[in-house]
Amino acid sequence: MNHEAFMGLALDQAAAVAARGEFPVGCVIVQDGQVVARGARFGTSPDRSMVSEVDHAEIRALRNLEICQQAVVPQNCTLFCTMEPCLMCFGAILLAGLGTIVYAFEDPMGGGTCCDLRSLPPLYRDSRVQVIRGICRQKSLDLFYDFFNKEANRYWKNSFLEAYVREQHQMSG
Repeated sequence: MNHEAFMGLALDQAAAVAARGEFPVGCVIVQDGQVVARGARFGTSPDRSMVSEVDHAEIRALRNLEICQQAVVPQNCTLFCTMEPCLMCFGAILLAGLGTIVYAFEDPMGGGTCCDLRSLPPLYRDSRVQVIRGICRQKSLDLFYDFFNKEANRYWKNSFLEAYVREQHQMSG
């Protein structure tokens, strides 16, 4: 499977929502070399009166996977996301039974994939999910850096995540 190509599709999703002022997280779910579901972050743009903390790209993609017209075998699916899934999304991915998570940029503030599954109850502990990190990391980092540099964007402004993105961007440039 070409991880970079599918991550490129997730990055396209992220760039599209970033152009609308949303936090630049995009996601695609792939089975047998075909995209079966997509999702992008929603509810963070400055023109919204209330921020949604549940409309994450991964959750939206999982919802779309539920209505997919193709026969889906979750264990054979790979989820590609521009940012490491948070704890909520990681739990939902485990419950959905997806086989692999591939992400671009680590989430030092809320990333959930570092959880030690062995210490969790059987529902999560017995998951066989594989996690692949850092695919197209620089491209994703650039999207987050651009997001934080737009004055209108207030989401996670002055947060640990913003500082980390700025530090990582400085180190890479």
